[in-house]
Amino acid sequence: MVDEQLEKIPDAPKQSGSASKVQFGRPIPPQQQVLLYSSDEWEDFILEWVYSQREKYENVQRFSGANDMGVDIAGFTDKKGVNGAWDNFQCKHYKDPLGPGIVAGEVAKVLWHSFKGHYSPPRKYYFVAPRGCSTKSTTLLTSVDKLREYIIKNWDKQLSKIITQKQVIKLDGGFKIYIEKFDLSIFSPSNMLEVVDDHRLTPYHAIRFGGGLPDRPKVSSPPLKPALEESRYIHQLFEAYGDYKNMEVTGLAELGGDQDLIEHFHRQREFFYHAEALRNFARDTVPTGTFEELQSEIHAGVVDVESALHPDGYIRLNAVTQTASQLQLTSNALISVVKVYDRKGICHQLANDDRLTWRKS
Repeated sequence: MVDEQLEKIPDAPKQSGSASKVQFGRPIPPQQQVLLYSSDEWEDFILEWVYSQREKYENVQRFSGANDMGVDIAGFTDKKGVNGAWDNFQCKHYKDPLGPGIVAGEVAKVLWHSFKGHYSPPRKYYFVAPRGCSTKSTTLLTSVDKLREYIIKNWDKQLSKIITQKQVIKLDGGFKIYIEKFDLSIFSPSNMLEVVDDHRLTPYHAIRFGGGLPDRPKVSSPPLKPALEESRYIHQLFEAYGDYKNMEVTGLAELGGDQDLIEHFHRQREFFYHAEALRNFARDTVPTGTFEELQSEIHAGVVDVESALHPDGYIRLNAVTQTASQLQLTSNALISVVKVYDRKGICHQLANDDRLTWRKS
Protein backbone atom coordinates (compact mmCIF):
# COMPACT_ATOMS: atom_id res chain seq x y z
CA MET A 1 0.00 0.00 0.00
CA VAL A 2 2.83 2.34 0.88
CA ASP A 3 4.52 1.79 -2.49
CA GLU A 4 1.28 2.54 -4.31
CA GLN A 5 1.01 5.89 -2.53
CA LEU A 6 4.49 7.06 -3.54
CA GLU A 7 4.59 9.40 -6.49
CA LYS A 8 6.45 8.07 -9.48
CA ILE A 9 9.78 9.81 -9.84
CA PRO A 10 9.95 11.28 -13.37
CA ASP A 11 12.66 10.13 -15.72
CA ALA A 12 15.72 12.34 -15.97
CA PRO A 13 15.54 14.74 -18.92
CA LYS A 14 17.16 13.33 -22.02
CA GLN A 15 19.90 15.51 -23.46
CA SER A 16 22.54 14.61 -25.99
CA GLY A 17 26.05 15.73 -25.14
CA SER A 18 29.25 16.51 -26.99
CA ALA A 19 32.68 17.81 -26.10
CA SER A 20 31.82 21.12 -27.76
CA LYS A 21 28.61 21.54 -25.72
CA VAL A 22 30.37 20.65 -22.47
CA GLN A 23 33.15 23.17 -23.12
CA PHE A 24 31.28 26.04 -24.74
CA GLY A 25 27.58 25.43 -24.10
CA ARG A 26 24.81 25.59 -26.65
CA PRO A 27 25.74 27.64 -29.73
CA ILE A 28 23.93 30.97 -30.00
CA PRO A 29 23.08 32.01 -33.58
CA PRO A 30 24.74 35.26 -34.73
CA GLN A 31 21.38 37.00 -35.17
CA GLN A 32 20.76 36.46 -31.46
CA GLN A 33 24.29 37.35 -30.38
CA VAL A 34 24.08 40.78 -32.00
CA LEU A 35 21.06 41.60 -29.83
CA LEU A 36 23.44 41.66 -26.85
CA TYR A 37 25.94 44.02 -28.46
CA SER A 38 26.66 47.52 -27.24
CA SER A 39 26.19 50.35 -29.72
CA ASP A 40 29.94 50.42 -30.41
CA GLU A 41 30.09 46.66 -30.97
CA TRP A 42 27.13 46.95 -33.34
CA GLU A 43 28.94 49.62 -35.38
CA ASP A 44 32.07 47.43 -35.43
CA PHE A 45 30.01 44.56 -36.82
CA ILE A 46 28.42 46.72 -39.52
CA LEU A 47 31.81 48.24 -40.38
CA GLU A 48 33.15 44.74 -41.00
CA TRP A 49 30.19 43.97 -43.23
CA VAL A 50 30.50 47.16 -45.27
CA TYR A 51 34.30 47.01 -45.45
CA SER A 52 34.12 43.52 -46.96
CA GLN A 53 32.15 44.98 -49.89
CA ARG A 54 35.30 46.53 -51.33
CA GLU A 55 34.26 45.64 -54.87
CA LYS A 56 31.58 48.34 -54.45
CA TYR A 57 33.57 50.94 -52.56
CA GLU A 58 36.93 52.57 -52.99
CA ASN A 59 36.98 53.51 -49.33
CA VAL A 60 34.89 52.85 -46.21
CA GLN A 61 34.90 55.27 -43.30
CA ARG A 62 33.33 55.27 -39.87
CA PHE A 63 32.13 58.63 -38.53
CA SER A 64 31.85 59.27 -34.82
CA GLY A 65 31.00 62.07 -32.45
CA ALA A 66 27.95 64.15 -31.71
CA ASN A 67 28.24 66.18 -34.92
CA ASP A 68 28.24 63.30 -37.40
CA MET A 69 25.45 64.97 -39.43
CA GLY A 70 23.51 61.71 -39.63
CA VAL A 71 26.37 59.68 -41.09
CA ASP A 72 27.59 56.55 -39.26
CA ILE A 73 29.41 54.36 -41.79
CA ALA A 74 29.95 55.57 -45.33
CA GLY A 75 31.00 53.64 -48.40
CA PHE A 76 32.63 55.89 -51.00
CA THR A 77 32.72 54.89 -54.67
CA ASP A 78 35.30 57.53 -55.65
CA LYS A 79 37.86 59.91 -54.20
CA LYS A 80 35.26 62.66 -53.78
CA GLY A 81 33.99 61.06 -50.57
CA VAL A 82 30.75 62.59 -49.30
CA ASN A 83 30.78 64.96 -52.25
CA GLY A 84 30.68 62.10 -54.75
CA ALA A 85 28.63 58.92 -55.08
CA TRP A 86 28.38 57.29 -51.67
CA ASP A 87 26.16 55.10 -49.48
CA ASN A 88 25.34 55.63 -45.83
CA PHE A 89 24.71 52.90 -43.25
CA GLN A 90 22.90 54.30 -40.23
CA CYS A 91 23.57 52.03 -37.23
CA LYS A 92 20.98 51.93 -34.47
CA HIS A 93 21.12 49.43 -31.60
CA TYR A 94 17.98 49.86 -29.53
CA LYS A 95 15.91 47.46 -27.44
CA ASP A 96 12.93 47.92 -29.77
CA PRO A 97 12.46 48.17 -33.55
CA LEU A 98 13.07 51.65 -34.95
CA GLY A 99 9.94 53.74 -34.72
CA PRO A 100 8.79 56.43 -37.17
CA GLY A 101 10.12 59.26 -34.99
CA ILE A 102 13.68 57.89 -35.01
CA VAL A 103 13.60 57.13 -38.74
CA ALA A 104 12.14 60.53 -39.64
CA GLY A 105 14.71 62.27 -37.44
CA GLU A 106 17.60 60.67 -39.32
CA VAL A 107 15.99 61.43 -42.68
CA ALA A 108 15.58 65.04 -41.60
CA LYS A 109 19.31 65.32 -40.85
CA VAL A 110 20.18 64.16 -44.35
CA LEU A 111 17.69 66.58 -45.89
CA TRP A 112 19.08 69.56 -43.99
CA HIS A 113 22.79 68.85 -44.29
CA SER A 114 22.60 67.99 -47.98
CA PHE A 115 20.51 71.13 -48.57
CA LYS A 116 23.21 73.20 -46.85
CA GLY A 117 25.89 71.56 -49.01
CA HIS A 118 27.65 69.81 -46.15
CA TYR A 119 27.61 66.70 -48.32
CA SER A 120 25.94 65.39 -51.45
CA PRO A 121 22.80 63.28 -50.91
CA PRO A 122 23.89 59.66 -50.52
CA ARG A 123 23.16 57.27 -53.35
CA LYS A 124 21.56 54.86 -50.85
CA TYR A 125 20.82 55.20 -47.14
CA TYR A 126 20.29 52.03 -45.11
CA PHE A 127 18.87 51.78 -41.61
CA VAL A 128 20.65 48.82 -39.97
CA ALA A 129 19.30 47.74 -36.60
CA PRO A 130 19.35 44.29 -34.98
CA ARG A 131 15.61 44.46 -34.32
CA GLY A 132 14.87 46.15 -37.63
CA CYS A 133 12.27 48.82 -38.21
CA SER A 134 8.74 48.81 -36.87
CA THR A 135 5.85 48.04 -39.19
CA LYS A 136 4.94 51.71 -39.43
CA SER A 137 8.53 52.74 -40.14
CA THR A 138 8.86 50.07 -42.81
CA THR A 139 5.64 51.30 -44.39
CA LEU A 140 7.03 54.84 -44.51
CA LEU A 141 10.38 53.73 -45.94
CA THR A 142 8.71 51.75 -48.69
CA SER A 143 6.36 54.58 -49.69
CA VAL A 144 7.96 57.84 -50.79
CA ASP A 145 4.71 59.77 -50.63
CA LYS A 146 3.86 58.59 -47.10
CA LEU A 147 7.38 59.34 -45.85
CA ARG A 148 7.32 62.86 -47.32
CA GLU A 149 3.89 63.49 -45.85
CA TYR A 150 5.02 62.30 -42.41
CA ILE A 151 8.10 64.52 -42.45
CA ILE A 152 6.24 67.65 -43.48
CA LYS A 153 3.40 67.01 -41.02
CA ASN A 154 5.74 66.42 -38.06
CA TRP A 155 8.40 68.97 -38.90
CA ASP A 156 7.44 71.85 -36.65
CA LYS A 157 6.52 69.87 -33.53
CA GLN A 158 9.20 67.18 -33.74
CA LEU A 159 11.92 67.40 -36.39
CA SER A 160 12.83 71.08 -36.41
CA LYS A 161 14.57 70.86 -33.02
CA ILE A 162 16.57 67.59 -33.35
CA ILE A 163 18.77 68.28 -36.38
CA THR A 164 21.16 70.54 -34.51
CA GLN A 165 21.33 71.99 -31.00
CA LYS A 166 22.38 75.36 -32.37
CA GLN A 167 19.10 76.34 -33.99
CA VAL A 168 15.51 75.44 -34.77
CA ILE A 169 15.25 74.57 -38.45
CA LYS A 170 12.18 76.06 -40.08
CA LEU A 171 10.47 74.36 -42.98
CA ASP A 172 10.02 77.18 -45.44
CA GLY A 173 11.37 78.78 -48.60
CA GLY A 174 13.98 76.95 -50.62
CA PHE A 175 14.37 74.22 -47.99
CA LYS A 176 10.70 73.27 -48.23
CA ILE A 177 10.93 73.11 -52.01
CA TYR A 178 14.07 70.96 -51.62
CA ILE A 179 12.21 68.45 -49.44
CA GLU A 180 9.26 68.35 -51.79
CA LYS A 181 11.55 67.39 -54.68
CA PHE A 182 14.05 65.19 -52.81
CA ASP A 183 14.31 61.55 -53.91
CA LEU A 184 13.27 59.83 -50.69
CA SER A 185 13.55 56.38 -52.30
CA ILE A 186 17.23 56.35 -51.24
CA PHE A 187 16.09 55.46 -47.70
CA SER A 188 15.43 51.81 -46.94
CA PRO A 189 15.56 49.30 -44.05
CA SER A 190 18.12 46.48 -44.01
CA ASN A 191 17.11 42.89 -43.34
CA MET A 192 19.03 41.56 -40.34
CA LEU A 193 19.18 37.98 -41.62
CA GLU A 194 20.59 39.17 -44.94
CA VAL A 195 23.23 41.23 -43.16
CA VAL A 196 24.31 38.21 -41.08
CA ASP A 197 24.37 35.99 -44.17
CA ASP A 198 26.53 38.53 -46.01
CA HIS A 199 28.81 38.77 -42.97
CA ARG A 200 29.41 35.00 -43.17
CA LEU A 201 31.35 35.67 -46.36
CA THR A 202 33.69 38.15 -44.68
CA PRO A 203 37.08 37.35 -43.11
CA TYR A 204 35.68 38.46 -39.74
CA HIS A 205 32.77 36.05 -39.27
CA ALA A 206 34.55 33.06 -37.72
CA ILE A 207 36.53 35.32 -35.37
CA ARG A 208 33.39 37.12 -34.22
CA PHE A 209 30.90 34.24 -33.97
CA GLY A 210 32.99 31.05 -33.94
CA GLY A 211 31.70 27.92 -35.62
CA GLY A 212 34.98 27.05 -37.32
CA LEU A 213 36.39 27.85 -40.73
CA PRO A 214 34.97 26.54 -44.02
CA ASP A 215 36.65 23.66 -45.81
CA ARG A 216 39.71 24.59 -47.81
CA PRO A 217 39.54 24.19 -51.59
CA LYS A 218 41.68 21.53 -53.21
CA VAL A 219 45.19 22.76 -53.94
CA SER A 220 46.24 22.68 -57.59
CA SER A 221 49.52 21.06 -58.61
CA PRO A 222 52.41 23.43 -59.34
CA PRO A 223 52.81 24.40 -63.01
CA LEU A 224 55.58 22.60 -64.88
CA LYS A 225 57.43 25.86 -65.38
CA PRO A 226 58.10 27.72 -62.12
CA ALA A 227 56.43 31.13 -61.85
CA LEU A 228 58.38 34.35 -61.41
CA GLU A 229 57.34 34.61 -57.75
CA GLU A 230 59.09 31.29 -57.06
CA SER A 231 62.49 32.46 -58.27
CA ARG A 232 64.12 33.31 -54.93
CA TYR A 233 63.22 30.21 -52.92
CA ILE A 234 64.05 27.97 -55.91
CA HIS A 235 67.42 29.69 -56.22
CA GLN A 236 67.94 28.94 -52.53
CA LEU A 237 67.02 25.29 -53.13
CA PHE A 238 69.65 24.97 -55.86
CA GLU A 239 72.19 26.65 -53.58
CA ALA A 240 71.38 24.07 -50.88
CA TYR A 241 71.78 21.19 -53.35
CA GLY A 242 75.08 22.62 -54.58
CA ASP A 243 76.32 22.99 -51.02
CA TYR A 244 75.42 19.36 -50.35
CA LYS A 245 77.07 18.04 -53.54
CA ASN A 246 79.98 20.49 -53.32
CA MET A 247 79.33 21.86 -56.80
CA GLU A 248 77.55 24.74 -58.51
CA VAL A 249 73.87 23.95 -59.14
CA THR A 250 71.65 26.38 -61.04
CA GLY A 251 69.02 23.98 -62.41
CA LEU A 252 67.64 20.45 -62.30
CA ALA A 253 69.80 19.37 -65.25
CA GLU A 254 72.93 19.76 -63.14
CA LEU A 255 71.60 17.25 -60.60
CA GLY A 256 72.20 14.53 -63.16
CA GLY A 257 70.69 11.26 -62.08
CA ASP A 258 70.27 12.16 -58.41
CA GLN A 259 66.64 11.11 -58.24
CA ASP A 260 66.37 11.80 -54.52
CA LEU A 261 67.20 15.47 -54.97
CA ILE A 262 64.96 15.80 -58.02
CA GLU A 263 62.00 14.35 -56.09
CA HIS A 264 62.91 16.55 -53.13
CA PHE A 265 62.77 19.60 -55.39
CA HIS A 266 59.30 18.74 -56.68
CA ARG A 267 58.04 18.15 -53.13
CA GLN A 268 59.26 21.56 -52.01
CA ARG A 269 57.33 23.21 -54.84
CA GLU A 270 54.19 21.36 -53.74
CA PHE A 271 54.75 22.58 -50.20
CA PHE A 272 55.16 26.15 -51.44
CA TYR A 273 51.93 26.03 -53.43
CA HIS A 274 50.05 24.62 -50.45
CA ALA A 275 51.26 27.56 -48.37
CA GLU A 276 50.27 30.01 -51.12
CA ALA A 277 46.81 28.42 -51.24
CA LEU A 278 46.56 28.85 -47.46
CA ARG A 279 47.53 32.51 -47.85
CA ASN A 280 44.68 32.99 -50.34
CA PHE A 281 42.26 31.08 -48.12
CA ALA A 282 43.21 33.27 -45.15
CA ARG A 283 42.59 36.42 -47.16
CA ASP A 284 38.91 35.46 -47.54
CA THR A 285 38.19 33.84 -44.16
CA VAL A 286 40.16 35.55 -41.38
CA PRO A 287 41.17 39.15 -40.61
CA THR A 288 44.08 40.77 -42.39
CA GLY A 289 47.40 39.85 -40.82
CA THR A 290 46.37 36.43 -39.53
CA PHE A 291 48.42 34.54 -42.11
CA GLU A 292 51.41 36.82 -41.56
CA GLU A 293 51.18 36.10 -37.84
CA LEU A 294 51.32 32.38 -38.64
CA GLN A 295 54.41 32.95 -40.77
CA SER A 296 56.03 34.86 -37.91
CA GLU A 297 55.18 32.09 -35.43
CA ILE A 298 56.78 29.48 -37.66
CA HIS A 299 59.80 31.71 -38.24
CA ALA A 300 60.24 32.13 -34.47
CA GLY A 301 59.98 28.35 -34.06
CA VAL A 302 62.61 27.47 -36.67
CA VAL A 303 65.06 30.37 -36.77
CA ASP A 304 67.33 28.93 -34.08
CA VAL A 305 67.53 25.68 -36.05
CA GLU A 306 68.28 27.64 -39.22
CA SER A 307 71.07 29.63 -37.56
CA ALA A 308 72.67 26.58 -35.90
CA LEU A 309 75.70 24.78 -37.37
CA HIS A 310 74.90 22.22 -40.08
CA PRO A 311 77.20 20.32 -42.46
CA ASP A 312 75.55 21.94 -45.50
CA GLY A 313 72.53 23.89 -46.72
CA TYR A 314 70.55 20.81 -47.73
CA ILE A 315 70.72 19.34 -44.25
CA ARG A 316 69.89 22.76 -42.77
CA LEU A 317 66.83 23.07 -45.03
CA ASN A 318 65.51 19.64 -44.04
CA ALA A 319 66.15 20.29 -40.35
CA VAL A 320 64.17 23.52 -40.55
CA THR A 321 61.18 22.07 -42.43
CA GLN A 322 61.10 19.06 -40.12
CA THR A 323 61.05 21.38 -37.10
CA ALA A 324 58.27 23.43 -38.67
CA SER A 325 56.13 20.31 -39.10
CA GLN A 326 56.42 19.54 -35.38
CA LEU A 327 55.84 23.00 -33.88
CA GLN A 328 53.08 23.32 -31.29
CA LEU A 329 50.92 26.06 -32.79
CA THR A 330 47.71 26.63 -30.86
CA SER A 331 46.75 30.30 -30.89
CA ASN A 332 46.50 31.26 -34.55
CA ALA A 333 42.99 31.41 -36.02
CA LEU A 334 44.09 29.28 -38.99
CA ILE A 335 45.50 26.40 -36.98
CA SER A 336 42.47 24.13 -37.49
CA VAL A 337 43.09 24.06 -41.25
CA VAL A 338 46.91 24.11 -41.33
CA LYS A 339 48.58 20.96 -42.65
CA VAL A 340 52.18 19.75 -42.59
CA TYR A 341 52.41 20.70 -46.28
CA ASP A 342 51.58 24.29 -45.33
CA ARG A 343 54.12 24.46 -42.52
CA LYS A 344 56.93 23.32 -44.78
CA GLY A 345 55.71 25.56 -47.58
CA ILE A 346 55.76 28.57 -45.25
CA CYS A 347 59.47 27.90 -44.72
CA HIS A 348 59.94 28.38 -48.46
CA GLN A 349 57.84 31.54 -48.38
CA LEU A 350 60.19 32.81 -45.68
CA ALA A 351 63.15 31.79 -47.85
CA ASN A 352 61.51 33.65 -50.73
CA ASP A 353 61.66 36.77 -48.56
CA ASP A 354 65.23 35.98 -47.37
CA ARG A 355 64.04 35.56 -43.80
CA LEU A 356 65.54 32.05 -43.93
CA THR A 357 68.75 31.10 -45.72
CA TRP A 358 69.88 27.56 -46.46
CA ARG A 359 73.48 28.01 -47.60
CA LYS A 360 75.60 30.02 -45.25
CA SER A 361 78.72 31.76 -46.59
